[in-house]
Amino acid sequence: MQIRHTTDLTSPIYQAALAIRKTVFVAEQHVPVAREVDADEARTIHFVAYANDQPVGTARLLPEATGFHVQRVAVVKAARGTGVGSALLQALADYAKAHHAQTLRLGAQVHAVGFYERLGYHLTARPEFLDAGIRHREMALDLTD
Repeated sequence: MQIRHTTDLTSPIYQAALAIRKTVFVAEQHVPVAREVDADEARTIHFVAYANDQPVGTARLLPEATGFHVQRVAVVKAARGTGVGSALLQALADYAKAHHAQTLRLGAQVHAVGFYERLGYHLTARPEFLDAGIRHREMALDLTD
């Protein structure tokens, strides 16, 4: 598996990320496309995981004061359960550490909390919230250990 990243919204990497997000979030989870593609697109670093040269997963990092906000984590249905998500999150953590980030923060869909906990994330004190009508919990990963 290969993981690439870009900040160029005209690049094939970004186009692959967008295609995965539209498949997973818009088509499968019925998130409105106007909500999925937002004003932060140009401010984030977009990551795409490739298996056999095919894009199979994506996530993006939004810079924050002491780290990054992990957003738009998605893996295509055919690749779920194969380690793509874990590899992608490790690549995000490696990138964040290389850029001297102290924390990663994310809003996890409630059904995925266990996945993130296995990767070292912990629930924050923020109560459950709705994002695009989907139940979420805020989670964080300390990168200073």
